[in-house]
Amino acid sequence: MCSRPKRRQRGLSLVEAVVFIIVVGIGVAGIALLFNQMTRGSVDPVVRKQALAIATSLMEEIQLRGYTFCDPDDANVYTAASPAACAVQESTSSPGPEAGETRYAEPRFDNVNDYHGFSMSGAGLKDITGTTIPGLGAYSASVSVSEPAGAEVLSGVPSTEQLRIVVTVTGPAGISVSLQGYRTRYAPNSP
Repeated sequence: MCSRPKRRQRGLSLVEAVVFIIVVGIGVAGIALLFNQMTRGSVDPVVRKQALAIATSLMEEIQLRGYTFCDPDDANVYTAASPAACAVQESTSSPGPEAGETRYAEPRFDNVNDYHGFSMSGAGLKDITGTTIPGLGAYSASVSVSEPAGAEVLSGVPSTEQLRIVVTVTGPAGISVSLQGYRTRYAPNSP
């Protein structure tokens, strides 16, 4: 009797091939998911930078407005040392624009607290002339102006002599940027 030595078979069994395909498939799916998240995340800095630029611009516009005892239309605006010296007082107890004032046309917002409650959304952002800015339709902005309280109060300045400004800009994918700034009363101050 002649016995033949048994040869080892070469190749993969069906089970081994299926397991290999499943492992490779899971690996490729994981890499594709990671690549998708990286691609989506790479757009995030652009949106965040744009939102920050919008918020900074609006904050600067607001902080450049006056904050005095009198409404800026009052002749005593630069000399009044108290609200009693004003013909037309600027109300800090109920912030917001005076009747008829807007950001876009005369009579314009002329005091920091006129911006309280201001928002831009829906039709896109507009510049100070009321012209819609192309490419910013997916962004919205809102402003809150109030007297600071507690730890927010700037040291050495009474809380009644300062305002806290919060500008919040929301962009695509829910990315939100919020800036906080302060403005102190500067009257009386000769021009």
